[in-house]
Amino acid sequence: MKEFRGFRRGVNLGGWMSQCDYSKDRLDNFITEPDFAKIASWGLDHVRLPFDYNIVETEDGSAYIEDGFRRIGEAIRLSRKYGLNIILDLHKTCGFSFDKGETQFGLFDDPALQERFCRLWEQMARRFGNDPEHVAFELLNEVTDQAYSKAWNELAKQCIGRIRAFAPDTVILVGSYWNNHATAVKDMDPPYDDRIVYNFHSYDPLPFTHQGAHWVDSLDINARVSFEESGATVQFFEDLFAEAIRVAEERGTVLYCGEYGVIDVAKPEDALKWYRTINTVFEKHNIGRAAWTYRGMDFEMCGDRLAGVIGELVKVM
Repeated sequence: MKEFRGFRRGVNLGGWMSQCDYSKDRLDNFITEPDFAKIASWGLDHVRLPFDYNIVETEDGSAYIEDGFRRIGEAIRLSRKYGLNIILDLHKTCGFSFDKGETQFGLFDDPALQERFCRLWEQMARRFGNDPEHVAFELLNEVTDQAYSKAWNELAKQCIGRIRAFAPDTVILVGSYWNNHATAVKDMDPPYDDRIVYNFHSYDPLPFTHQGAHWVDSLDINARVSFEESGATVQFFEDLFAEAIRVAEERGTVLYCGEYGVIDVAKPEDALKWYRTINTVFEKHNIGRAAWTYRGMDFEMCGDRLAGVIGELVKVM
């Protein structure tokens, strides 16, 4: 399968400009320059930067926030300084969030919200669309319901056309429904041009990667699952990704996994086994990926918890 060059092995910077309190302290200090240096020292080639719409635009959409664009620009600068590429991922937009705790809704039904979404991406393209070798755009994080599929395909096509007026060569990542699940890739429209990447996420098997997660209603919060009990084998992932791989190959596009990881409740040794297993399949099929996530957010990779295995883990991310 075609390769997403420069975006082979990465890590997310979740919780910095998204899913946070947006305080000055958070924005100034959650991720700083030494973190970019550390990520580069791990041998990775890129970062994925989730950001929420309210970082760069006022709540009513009447104005853009220059300080937010400055912060994104600084993240791009630091990435380049340390030899890293970067994906700018709109994690939440006005009218939609993957997080059921948010009050955002209406994007897929409301033309005014769709226009606002496209205008925001036009702004992003004007400001950051001149460096296509180092900066990629991800339209929206984790569309949830299958019912949104048709409207999302139509909106994505419209938005890509408007981005292309300012960023003709920038790679644009598009995901499907069920929170970007691999099994939903088949229902995405064919790529709109040769700079489109199909994006999926994989936290499979969920009872292992999300054990103890209070936000997953379907799981027993007290249940603990070892790697050996999880069913996560190379064949499991081959079967899980097979259709998405086939679809991407038939349509001549690239497949990329924008999020995958193991919750901090799991044993570090089990997390290492899981990463080694899933990455065997990623490597075989030239699938680029970004682990979730560098700091905090219940999936931290840089702290003490994984200190005993991180040297080996970064080799198989």
